[in-house]
Amino acid sequence: MNRERTEAPMAEETILVTGATGQQGGVVARYLLQQGEKVRALTRHPAKAEALKKMGAEVAVGDLTDPDSLKPALRGVKKVFLVTTPFEAGMEAEVRQGVEMAEAAKEAGVEHLVFSSVGSANNNTGIPHFETKRRVERQIKRVGLPATILRPVFFMENFTAPWMLPAIQQGKVALPLAADRKLQMIALDDIGAFGAAAFIRPKEFIGQEIDLAGDALTMPETLGLLAAELGKPIQYEPLPVDQAEKVFGHDFGVMFRWFNEVGYSVDIPALENRWAIPLTRFRELVTTGTYQRRLQPKAA
Repeated sequence: MNRERTEAPMAEETILVTGATGQQGGVVARYLLQQGEKVRALTRHPAKAEALKKMGAEVAVGDLTDPDSLKPALRGVKKVFLVTTPFEAGMEAEVRQGVEMAEAAKEAGVEHLVFSSVGSANNNTGIPHFETKRRVERQIKRVGLPATILRPVFFMENFTAPWMLPAIQQGKVALPLAADRKLQMIALDDIGAFGAAAFIRPKEFIGQEIDLAGDALTMPETLGLLAAELGKPIQYEPLPVDQAEKVFGHDFGVMFRWFNEVGYSVDIPALENRWAIPLTRFRELVTTGTYQRRLQPKAA
């Protein structure tokens, strides 16, 4: 997080960051705090926000599905970073999260909302958890909020997530993605950089819809870089999508079928040039200390 700031800090304008103890909200909050911004971190779990509090964030307890908790959180706020998720309470709950915040923000007089959606949410992907983001995007537009829509693709950090890390450490990964099919990816840190930049450079970002990707690799290429860091080979086995869908569910199957047949299509060099924000390549990320600590198995 050493990207230089291009504009002066805003005059004590509080930015409400939702999901502040999660992956995306957390990195956006840290970026803003490091650049001198005043952050109010919205979370359901205030004990998890101690690190942000030590950095200078104000912590607000609230739930995106509880309108009464959003009113005090939005008091005095003109800028909001919104991230929603279907993975705890389901698809309809995610839509409700976005709808409640969009309506509450409009009522509170918010002047700029940055929503982290998902790559290609504006297209007819048919992927259930992409479609929920699309519905939130539509609600933001419907209520007339000045907004920036960020659409990050597959997270580079997914390879150190609990659902994938054990297979990588064991040296055998099986996914329903063709071995020669490139998958576009984005580092969480880059989402933080764009999220912060949107608030710092509002004249450039308001009204923009930006798909975010920093690299595109096949699975063998990706695993080769991870294997080099682990010091041992990682075997890749492409699975039939139908087989994986039976194990991981319909949403997973539809997503990987789309990855194989269509996929993300971000023009990465143009993205860097347009916004003057350097993007992380996967090779760079896997050699960082944080990623290495996640990748290496804990000592027995």
